[in-house]
Amino acid sequence: MNKRLISILQYTIFLGAGIFLVWWQLKGMTAEQKNQFISALRSANYWLIIPIIFMSLLSHLSRAYRWKLLLEPLDYYPKIKNVFAVTMVGYLANAAIPRLGEVLKCTFLSKYEHIKVEKLVGSILIERTFDLFCFVLFIGITVMIQVDKIGSFIKEKIASFGDNAGMPLWVKGLIVLGIMLLIYFGLKLLVKNYPENKTILKTNNFFKGIGQGFTAIKSLKKRNQFIAHTLFIWAMYLLQIYIGFMAMEHTAELDIRAACSVLVLATFAMIITPNGIGLFPIFVMQTLILYGIDSAYGKAFGWLIWGVATCIILVVGFICLLLLPYINKQKNEINTSHTG
Repeated sequence: MNKRLISILQYTIFLGAGIFLVWWQLKGMTAEQKNQFISALRSANYWLIIPIIFMSLLSHLSRAYRWKLLLEPLDYYPKIKNVFAVTMVGYLANAAIPRLGEVLKCTFLSKYEHIKVEKLVGSILIERTFDLFCFVLFIGITVMIQVDKIGSFIKEKIASFGDNAGMPLWVKGLIVLGIMLLIYFGLKLLVKNYPENKTILKTNNFFKGIGQGFTAIKSLKKRNQFIAHTLFIWAMYLLQIYIGFMAMEHTAELDIRAACSVLVLATFAMIITPNGIGLFPIFVMQTLILYGIDSAYGKAFGWLIWGVATCIILVVGFICLLLLPYINKQKNEINTSHTG
């Protein structure tokens, strides 16, 4: 099979995958939700949608740079164009199946930058842990600046999120911790008893790679840049919502505190369902009701913000999915380590 035919097959597969994900995303919306989404888009001030799109793309680019910083202590220096592209492909995949994006991000970057998958997994786990810490901190700040209005509501949502599988959140955490410890000690026992087994050695090396990914944060030389990118990412998220308020007549008077509240609850929606589909506008609506916004306008605003963010992910993610093979078609363009 010649290279041209392989290239055609690759693009066909990527095109099919992209179309499927777009279809899957739209399929999850009911007829009523589609009507609300379209109505919100029709009534919006599109001049204010432009900076929202710009800030969204900047937040994605900043996230890619932050991931790149985590790989440098492991002596990997991937091209930012590849890191950004696989980041967007990851968002695209997560729009259909939760956490599939993390798998694809590691797979694609490993392929195009010759980085071990297990080390990429470790770096992503660091990112997610740090993001969770920032999210919890942001919840605390949001509650403190308007405890009378939003504190009890956020507390209720956290409780319902923890109980959505019939058990408290702390029980889930203990179960996950127990499983991790079981795997760790079980693997150590197997390595001790069967040191030459190839499968066991590969598994052991995989977990060692994850451990190396975690230790990378200790030797991170550009910690200030890492923290700055994190602050920038959350600032862009917040400003998107704040400017989004101005794009609709009935939310134009809301302030930055209301934007903080919407961001917290919208993030919960993104965690609970794939890309927040269906749940995002509902959580936003319930939040805005606390600020005196009618439920219909609150839901319309939720659909507007969700629609803009999702369209960016679908369009840019799909383009990146198509371009990845092209921008990496020459092996001599790949630069996986820094020799200086």
